[in-house]
Amino acid sequence: MYLQLNKIAFSLGAINIHWYGLILGMAALIGLLFVIYEGKKRFNIPQEVFMDMLLLGLPSAIIGARIYYIVFKWDDYRDNIWGVFKIWNGGIAIYGALIGAVVFAVIFFRKKGYSFWRMADICAPGLIVGQLIGRWGNYVNQEAYGGPVEETFLIEKLHLPDFIVNQMEIEGVFHHPTFLYESFWNLVGLILLLILRRQKFLRSGELFMSYFIWYSAGRFFIEALRTDSLGFQSPSWIPYIVNGLWSPMMSLGFEQGYLDPVYGNVRISQLLALFIIIIAITLIVVRRVTGKTTSLYSDPIVPIKAASHI
Repeated sequence: MYLQLNKIAFSLGAINIHWYGLILGMAALIGLLFVIYEGKKRFNIPQEVFMDMLLLGLPSAIIGARIYYIVFKWDDYRDNIWGVFKIWNGGIAIYGALIGAVVFAVIFFRKKGYSFWRMADICAPGLIVGQLIGRWGNYVNQEAYGGPVEETFLIEKLHLPDFIVNQMEIEGVFHHPTFLYESFWNLVGLILLLILRRQKFLRSGELFMSYFIWYSAGRFFIEALRTDSLGFQSPSWIPYIVNGLWSPMMSLGFEQGYLDPVYGNVRISQLLALFIIIIAITLIVVRRVTGKTTSLYSDPIVPIKAASHI
């Protein structure tokens, strides 16, 4: 019998405060602090700009995450419209959150008179910090895990501590701790971004694109291990290519998690990850070749409205 975590951290009267919410709140706060520190210290941008961005942008991210999930799970909601709004029952997607956040950020920074690309670069490390911490909410909730594995795999091959091994035992079966894989991948990504942003060759927008490339590369390989992926029915050549690209994982002893054929034959997040990597690399090359980006990451950031009065 394994000791597993209580999802409720504490209660305030009849209100239960869940660890998941606390962890996501901490992730957002620490990510914001990363952004504020860099923005204020290096570019003298008022912290209020980033605080407003988080407070106003968080609803956009949540709405985007929910819409993304509902679109690919519409059959589960077409006869239960009110269920669309019951977000507390679960059903959000990180890529949807990123899409919602980016759309909001483009509008928000333009209103504030800042270049989106310059500000997005500053936010990139904060985004990946939030994700590496936020995944531990999945750990507490015992969700977003991978396919079944032997307990010995977790202990002897991955050398995981008991508190993680125990939490990966769900209804008598142990599972891949995909939350941990992604959290560790993001930790390495954070270190790389912090190093990269101090390189003299880095141009505006390229740190932000590097974040998407790194995160999507990890997500492509980790997503296939999960058993809760959103999917759709595609031509047979698409999963053939996707599985071929993923095949090196098999030599490491990993197997793909179960994908319900009712939802399709390919995981949406894997396809989206590949698409984002291609788009990000293309943008970096095209913006350099066409001269669309001449400013460096280290160049001063002056609000457009302020610059017009100089």
